[in-house]
Amino acid sequence: MSERDSNSFLWFLAGLGFGAIAGILYAPRAGSETREALRSKAEEGREFVRERARQAREQAAGWADRGREVLNQQKEQFRSAYEAGKQAYHETVRTESGTPNP
Repeated sequence: MSERDSNSFLWFLAGLGFGAIAGILYAPRAGSETREALRSKAEEGREFVRERARQAREQAAGWADRGREVLNQQKEQFRSAYEAGKQAYHETVRTESGTPNP
């Protein structure tokens, strides 16, 4: 994005902000009503963010638990494969050396 485009975008945002302020100042409600409405909307936004953060934490915890389960399964499979390979190796060595299998 060129400097001219970013400058135009900044002016657009500034105009948007000034328009919002002017709209609030010239609103048909009394100042106390406007402040209460703003306070109420801010509280709703805060509760929404808290709820979404809680959901995200729960989801992340679930993913972490599932990851641990998969990792433990993989470790157990590797351990079993290792033991089976080790046993097969020992049996092969015994067979080739002429030692009877127990």
